[in-house]
Order: sequence, then C-alpha cells, then structure tokens
Amino acid sequence: MIKTAIKYLKRFRAMQRINLSLARGAATSSLRNIDPLNPDTWDFCAFSQNCEDGIIDYLASRINNPNRYFVEIGSSDGIENNTAWLAIAKKYSGIMIEGDKKQSLFSKELMESLNLSVECINMFFTKDNIAELTKILLYNNPDVLSLDIDGNDYYIAKAIIEIGLRPKIFVVEYNSVYGPDNSSTIIYREDFNVVKAHKTQLYYGISITGWKNFFKYHDYKFITVDKNGVNAFFVDKKVFDADFLEKLKGLEFQENYYQMTKFKVPWMKQFELIREMTFFEIKADSKD
Repeated sequence: MIKTAIKYLKRFRAMQRINLSLARGAATSSLRNIDPLNPDTWDFCAFSQNCEDGIIDYLASRINNPNRYFVEIGSSDGIENNTAWLAIAKKYSGIMIEGDKKQSLFSKELMESLNLSVECINMFFTKDNIAELTKILLYNNPDVLSLDIDGNDYYIAKAIIEIGLRPKIFVVEYNSVYGPDNSSTIIYREDFNVVKAHKTQLYYGISITGWKNFFKYHDYKFITVDKNGVNAFFVDKKVFDADFLEKLKGLEFQENYYQMTKFKVPWMKQFELIREMTFFEIKADSKD
C-alpha cells in the first residue's frame, strides 16, 4: 500500500509540473511578437530550461514536408527537456532516450498516459554503439533531434551523421567557456563524466565555433543560440525555404549565464581554470 501511495504521489506531482509547464508555455508564447527573420522573437518557455520550446516550435513550423517526429538523446525525466512540448502539447511522435534507468522508467510510465506515440528508451550511447539508433527510429530524417549529454556531444553528433541520419533541425548544447572563436571540444572518453572530469565541471562539450565548423561541413545552416548561452540551433538547408534562411540574423554567441553567475567571472577567466586540460581542434574543412 505504501508503494502504491508513493507511486500515485509521484504521478500527482508530475502532472502538477506538466500543467504548470503547459500554462507557462501558453502565457509566454502569447506574449511574443514574432519577427520571422529574428530568432530572438521566437522563444518561449514551457518545458525547456532556456526557452528552447519557442525556437524549436517556430522552426518546426517552417519545415517543408514535416513528418512530426523527434528524437531526444539525454531526455532526463521526460518533462524538463527540449521535446516535451512537442510530445505533450503538439502530440508529435518520437523517441526520448535517457541513460539513467530511473529517469527513463519514470518518463516511460508518464508518456504511456500522455502520448502513446512516444517511446522512452533507457540507453547510454557511445560513438561505437550509436548505430543501434537506426534500428529503433521510424524516420532517418526526424523533424527535430536534440542532443544533451554534457560531454561527448561532438563525437555522438558526428557518429549520428555518419550512420546516415539527417535531422531537419539539430539542437545541441555548446560550452561558452571556450569563447566565441575557439573551435575545440574535449578528448573523447567512452565513460566521460562531467562531474569527475574536472573539479570545476567546466571541462565538457564543444565550443560554438566548433559546432559551426562541423555543421557547415555537413551542409547545415546555423540559426541562433539561445539567450542564456546554452543551446545552438542548426537546420538542414534542403528542407527550408532558401529565402527564409538567407535573411535570418540570429545571435552568434552568448555566455552561459549559469556559469558566469557561479564563477563570477566571464568566459576568458573561466577558461583559465581548465587551460591545462587536453582539447581536440575541429577544423572547418575536415570531417574529423
């Protein structure tokens, strides 16, 4: 009986969070005055942490021949992530993939009552097992793929492209500690853990220019970063109107406000704390 009571309490609290997120999304989206050429006017916050909901929602509305399918790698508990708005509010189909077993099970139980077209899978991806993804997807070109794993993001994105997947919208996290110009990422480790990698927890991920170089090589268009300095957005140029993409002017770089608040110094001084670590340079004209 106690286990049943705890289960219902957890579900009640989850539904409270969902209802609050839906209300927040409705309120903040209605306040927008959208300029189609200014991504700064697209954002609103519902389930995401940095107003990614609005940017993804608007970009998805501009896709030619959408399939209304998403993939999120690093989906947490299924509520606070980049695709919950699509899954719950917009009723997209898709897959939420989470390496933590408890969080994945929680999101699975939740989605079974909210959207049966969303699969929740417990899996930890490395560049060597990412090919398993092709066996579980309905589409190799999902409308949205969001990657949030706080570490080997570059190597997993590279592997995703190499196995033949072609997301229309690719949402990735960048690490502002590397600054606006460095094209760098961490050295790959299969068991990478941001908490253990360095005491500051600043040694993770990839720079914004690293992402720009990578995606440009693969014929994706940079759109913008979010105003909190966490996410970057890229799109497959072939599935958007060229006139729309050519005239866009997004935010090129933004400091991560959480990191700046935590350390009380800008990115240049934050980088000094991890300067002794080893980095991999991502070249603009190379697939490696």
